[in-house]
Amino acid sequence: MKNDFISSFAHSPIMLTEGAVGQRLEHEYGLLPDADIMYAALLYSAEGRSALKDIYSQYLHIAETYHLPILLMTNTRRANRERVIRSPYKDKNIMIDYAVFLKEIASGFKCESFIGGMLGCKNDAYSGNEGLSFSDAVQFHSWQIGMCQHAPIDYLFAGIMPSKDEAMGMARAMESASKPYIISFMINRSGALLDGTTINDAILAIDDIVKQKPLCYMTNCVHPTILKEALSQPFNETETVRMRFSGIQANAACYEPHELDSSIGLLTTSSTDLANEFDVLRKEFPLKIWGGCCGTDNTHIRELAKRLSVSQ
Repeated sequence: MKNDFISSFAHSPIMLTEGAVGQRLEHEYGLLPDADIMYAALLYSAEGRSALKDIYSQYLHIAETYHLPILLMTNTRRANRERVIRSPYKDKNIMIDYAVFLKEIASGFKCESFIGGMLGCKNDAYSGNEGLSFSDAVQFHSWQIGMCQHAPIDYLFAGIMPSKDEAMGMARAMESASKPYIISFMINRSGALLDGTTINDAILAIDDIVKQKPLCYMTNCVHPTILKEALSQPFNETETVRMRFSGIQANAACYEPHELDSSIGLLTTSSTDLANEFDVLRKEFPLKIWGGCCGTDNTHIRELAKRLSVSQ
């Protein structure tokens, strides 16, 4: 296993991630996702590849401009075995194809960049009631993780995991790949995952069940003000959370998960307003990984990177 990413994570005070990708493909480029594997399918059309290259290049250019390492991710959260098999792309190794594509784009920039293979929960990420059991999660996610074995990726990333048991199973399956990995939770302002498990307890449970622990934990699809409230809950004000919880890919709009899930249209705010909320969060919780999710674009990531670069 190459340790470049692990070394950079250990020595970089700040790391940038991309902003929204899938949502931008729809709203800015008019490209619709596949019914099964969603935005990963756009990798296999000329129009889709062009739009993807444009979006990722914007984020890489920002990282290069502000001298920040950046974490990019394959848009493969929904490309699990069940969905791939019933899609027109069942003969593809989507993880390898996407990772090679990102590596090629990143090679044109001078910033330090790392490619992550993204996975996600089987069912609704905005519900705490549909998570898999630990054993079912190990079995279910192992197929997609197996697709990562020969892909040129630097780390694995489990995005918006809403339940402790499925996150535990995901971690157990991920450690078998012998690559560094990150678990990202879907949380609410009460300081818990959507199944009611506190952030602190979820971290303890996962760290306890695996030999190769996640490199860190974080959240995505959550506004900075919601994360600030969540981390400020007394039961999350622990050494475990301070040492192990390290990042956010933020929504631009301050809505709870159930509000986002039922929303219609693009929910966003200005790059300055979001950056101001990042600043408030950073004063109290100096996390390492910062980036965007729904409602963000290159303008949000640029304003964030500008402020992060000054604080280093």
